[in-house]
Amino acid sequence: MSFLYPTAFWFALTLPVVVACYLLKRRRKTELVPASLLWNRFLAENQANAPFQKLKRHTLLILQLCMLLLAILALSAPFFRTHRFASEMLIVLIDTSASMQSTDVAPSRMHQAHEAVEELIATMDGNDQMMLIAAGNPTRVIQSATSSHADLRRALKHLQSTDTATRLSEGLKLAATLAEGIDHVQIHLFTDGAVSDLTDTTLSGIDLVYHPLGTRGNNVGIVSMDIRPNPDDVSSRAIFTSIANYSNASKNLILELRFEDQLLEARAMTIEAGATSSVNFIAPQERAGVFDVSFQTDDDLAMDNQAAKVSLMPQPIRVLLVTSGNRFLERAIASAPQVELAVTSQWEPSAAEADIVILDDIEPERLPDQNLMAIHVFPDAWFDEVKEILNPAIVDWQSTHPLMRFSQMEGVSIASTGGVLTPPWAMPVVESAQSPLILAGEDQGRRVVWLGFRPLDSTWPLRVSFPIFIQNAMQWLHPGEAYAERSNIQTGEALIIPLNAETGSPEILPPNQPWQPHQREDMDRQWIYNETSKQGIYRFRQGQRSEVFSTNLLDPSESDNGPRETLQLGNYGQMEPTRQERAQLQSWRWILLVALGILMLEWFIYHKRSA
Repeated sequence: MSFLYPTAFWFALTLPVVVACYLLKRRRKTELVPASLLWNRFLAENQANAPFQKLKRHTLLILQLCMLLLAILALSAPFFRTHRFASEMLIVLIDTSASMQSTDVAPSRMHQAHEAVEELIATMDGNDQMMLIAAGNPTRVIQSATSSHADLRRALKHLQSTDTATRLSEGLKLAATLAEGIDHVQIHLFTDGAVSDLTDTTLSGIDLVYHPLGTRGNNVGIVSMDIRPNPDDVSSRAIFTSIANYSNASKNLILELRFEDQLLEARAMTIEAGATSSVNFIAPQERAGVFDVSFQTDDDLAMDNQAAKVSLMPQPIRVLLVTSGNRFLERAIASAPQVELAVTSQWEPSAAEADIVILDDIEPERLPDQNLMAIHVFPDAWFDEVKEILNPAIVDWQSTHPLMRFSQMEGVSIASTGGVLTPPWAMPVVESAQSPLILAGEDQGRRVVWLGFRPLDSTWPLRVSFPIFIQNAMQWLHPGEAYAERSNIQTGEALIIPLNAETGSPEILPPNQPWQPHQREDMDRQWIYNETSKQGIYRFRQGQRSEVFSTNLLDPSESDNGPRETLQLGNYGQMEPTRQERAQLQSWRWILLVALGILMLEWFIYHKRSA
């Protein structure tokens, strides 16, 4: 037997106090009686000079001492060591994602995880160590390896669930890395299994224990929201939302659309069990602001019942085309919405007032600072070597990239292209077997689209995919589009805020928090703000300048909060819950029950004698 709180035995000093109470003589009350014949024994005792009397065998004294001893023993929390995990190092991975706020286990699944980890901490002896890792966005170590129960409980107490998607894959990889080179390591994973990022995760040689959390899946959540210009009316916006019902019953709700907290429309709807419904709104917009959609319903996860996005007013796209002549390209650019096109045959930086510069087979001495489309241009700053490739065959293109939306490259023939290696700042969008054909990325603060071939040396301008690609490129390169993208991010992602030369100190206002200043260095050109784990609206100000940002969950895996009995690891592996007896069987509850029984017995004997 061992004790969690051996200091409780100091209360044993109260045992002599109980005994002393039985040694002290009771003070007698003086009364007049007719004769003392019947009171001789009492008079002999009362006439003794000593204040104490001889200790006699007393049943109540024995019961009271036993009861006090049992109470002290219960306070010391005795336990018996039984079967336990044979480990010297325990790495505990705790899911802190949004689904851990579910209330199917009162008060929340996060509280359930706290209790389960507390029990695991109690199983540690003096030779064991434990490390705590929070698996959220981002994943982080909240307590390094330690044997101190107090330090572990302190770190666990401050661990809270966030509004972010889970990153169990990153957490498992981090835990596996930390376990390298250590003998007898066990990784304990506490999660409800609402995760989608484990399909590419494979672990080998790792002793992994899965602790599933939660009891049911009962949630309705907003899983997507997008705002686009209304093609039929440039003064209004189209708001596209998707709401998924992950419960076992149909749900009736009222979806409300607001702009800057003003109710625009409310729409009643019914979503069947397991179904996803798409709802589209058309709303007028005369100024930049925030659209939000929300509803109220009886489910276990409330934070995904609302989503908000910043909507900016459309701005003209000023495009400067530097070319020696390309009618196909000119017409494709001019057909893009909101484009104001200017054409020149020579690049002059001092005269350029454009949002986008397109270099069509013309390479200046110095590249423009604006967002750039470079066609058959090979700057030394990007490529160390260029080789001509004849008749390159297109083998792949990134259909999910914004540049390739609704654009197909199948059947396009190219006469020749410049063969290059992909620079670090770019990613291939269209590729041949020998070289990338189209690259996209950000270089020195500007967005760049690069084509290694002349469109006129291909069949591409004759296909409908060519003007679609050019329109996509104009939208992607437009500075307003880039600003809109960084104005609406997912919770947990970093806010990247450009800083200007104004003397005002930059500050940010997170949801339900005070303004937070930024300690800016003289050379800082941007502020990377990482504390975005809370869903809502973030407001930035610097001098006279102000901006608004939104963070949203919008993750179907988190909204689908039903607990998983098994987790799929990679293509073939599965992780099932491990059932083990607790390593410490605490017995203080039974001791208190025995003490209570003795107290009742003492009460019974005392009152029986009194009667």
